[in-house]
Amino acid sequence: MDEKPIVVLTTASAEIAGEIARTLVERHLAACVNMSGVRSCYRWEGKFCEDEEILLIIKTVDSKADAVTDAILAIHSYELPEVLVLPVASGYGPYLQWLIGETTE
Repeated sequence: MDEKPIVVLTTASAEIAGEIARTLVERHLAACVNMSGVRSCYRWEGKFCEDEEILLIIKTVDSKADAVTDAILAIHSYELPEVLVLPVASGYGPYLQWLIGETTE
């Protein structure tokens, strides 16, 4: 059975986040994308940074994870975007069935 990973990333703006979300859902690469404002602290090129970002949580299936990553990279504005694919150990059965249905073309 196809695994159902979560893809996590941040963007600099709600506009970029929305474009990524719409692209993934319209192409049936993701069943759902959550977007929320976060404050990120990190080190970039030796300097401490603290920025407002948009966090995306993308629900997809394993067979689409590479295509999700490719679509994100084609849109994303960062030089080195965070794209993390995390396994989901378990979930509510009916929701997981819906997720599979929405990522099937």
